Amino acid sequence: MKNRIGIRLEDKNDWERRVPLIPDDVRDLIAKGIKIEVQRFARRAFPDEAYDDAGAKLVDDVLPCEIVMGIKEMPAEYFRPDGAYMFFSHTIKGQSYNMKMLASLVVRRCTLFDFELVTDDQGKRMIFAGRFAGLAGMIDTLWTVGQRLKVLGHDTPFADIKQAYHYEDLEATKAAISEVGKRIAAEGVPEAFAPMTFGFTGYGNVSSGAQEIFDLLPHVEVAPGELQQFVERNGSLRNKLAKTVYYEKDLVTRTDDSKPFDLQEYYDHPEHYHSAFEPHLKLLSVLVNGIYWEPRYPRLADERQLRKLFSGEQQPRLIVIGDITCDVDGSLACTVRDTESGDPVFVYDPLTREAPYGFEGPGLAVMAVGNLPCELPRETCVPFSQALKPFIPALAAVDLDASFEEAALPGPIRRSAILWRGEFTPTFRYMRDFLGGSYASTEEEGNKE
Repeated sequence: MKNRIGIRLEDKNDWERRVPLIPDDVRDLIAKGIKIEVQRFARRAFPDEAYDDAGAKLVDDVLPCEIVMGIKEMPAEYFRPDGAYMFFSHTIKGQSYNMKMLASLVVRRCTLFDFELVTDDQGKRMIFAGRFAGLAGMIDTLWTVGQRLKVLGHDTPFADIKQAYHYEDLEATKAAISEVGKRIAAEGVPEAFAPMTFGFTGYGNVSSGAQEIFDLLPHVEVAPGELQQFVERNGSLRNKLAKTVYYEKDLVTRTDDSKPFDLQEYYDHPEHYHSAFEPHLKLLSVLVNGIYWEPRYPRLADERQLRKLFSGEQQPRLIVIGDITCDVDGSLACTVRDTESGDPVFVYDPLTREAPYGFEGPGLAVMAVGNLPCELPRETCVPFSQALKPFIPALAAVDLDASFEEAALPGPIRRSAILWRGEFTPTFRYMRDFLGGSYASTEEEGNKE
């Protein structure tokens, strides 16, 4: 195997403890002749000693390795010329905060693989942590509900919930949530907030993970089309929560209403549709957002809709948004920034667009942690590593000096390559536009090195 695989420490924030490969899988790969080096890192969810026992070489720096792996983005100044890297780059939508990093990779003629883009022949992601983002996101959202209600003067069972990372493991977390569910059934929620309605957008891994936690609480399920009537008729329902799940057909409507909603058409031509979600904003107490979104799709809630909701004399029902997908200024106008686990919540005032951290102030509390799976690091890493492991032998053997067309890469890994030796691969050539006029200059600078 010509390529050493290096596992880098995580330094984007103080909360990231995840790893791309766990020690047990490293041991199996080393037994197959693959060389793996691990950068020493005291905060990692799996200790250095476990990698040492697995046969990996512990080092102070993995930069010399032919392929360096991590979880979150790496500093723009980190990359060495002609190096290869694999991590969640968060660049394919032109995220402005990562364009300096992307330009650096181009300049230094690097190869970039992105975990988010490892897909099968049908385009389904093969390496992901969506379920765990949903699990942690729902735990943190319920914690936010408790803290926000406390600020509003209500002591509720939700106040007993802690952030996900405070619990020993997922089993302990679920036990604690179940106990809160018993208290809700016995004591109820405040009369002023009854019935307490929770809306979930989407039905994929993120939303399913969130619902897995919520379903530990006493609840009734209400279809989107029946929610208004349910709210009007159940003002005294305090010992159960209401759960509504929104599919695409519930979120948007066709601009030309002479034709029915068509899911494939919506995917292919979202410009034919506009948001139909505004009426539900006044019916929900808590919105849990778990949908994939791109700018070409309609927004769930824009500034005008939120401002209208909060312009009345009475406080709206909506008190908390758990934006698990966390697209800044994306499907929800109130997600004005992503947050970290140490300071995860801000209160967004639609009338002023101010968003101070914490739980106090007019508006609605928004939980928008950008890397939620880090709050369940060990649980997240095991399936992630198992999904990545089969591709490591091919990465260890690939000729990184060959052309992209000639490189022997399995289809899922080939599809994940954004850059090959500093050039955008055919699928991602559109990303040149993200670098603007600087793209030509970055190519020129790269040729000088």
